[in-house]
Amino acid sequence: MILAPVPLHWTRMLRRRFNQSAVLARAIAHQLGLECCPDLLVRHARTPVLDGLGYDQRHATVCDVFRAHPGRAHHLKDRTILLVDDVMTSGATLSALAQICLAGGATDVRVLVLARVSKDA
Repeated sequence: MILAPVPLHWTRMLRRRFNQSAVLARAIAHQLGLECCPDLLVRHARTPVLDGLGYDQRHATVCDVFRAHPGRAHHLKDRTILLVDDVMTSGATLSALAQICLAGGATDVRVLVLARVSKDA
């Protein structure tokens, strides 16, 4: 198994100065003795903030903004990928990333998130 954090676009990374999903992934990988590849996946296009968008709109927004890093894609082949994110809202981002991992040859994709946004009851 290899851990891969949800990537930030470079402009957001510049503004924040760190990727909290990558920090989580590294810490979890260290604790479990697993490999972590912080740049296995890349966000090649900037997306607007997804707040207020419905499920279908979120999926449409993120469907083509990710890809496997060309120099790291070999890490996907015949591996289980654990995607790590800080917060999951609709799951659109994680779904898009899982599809990329499977298309790149991953045998299985699992997800670990720190928090899950719930709908108001």
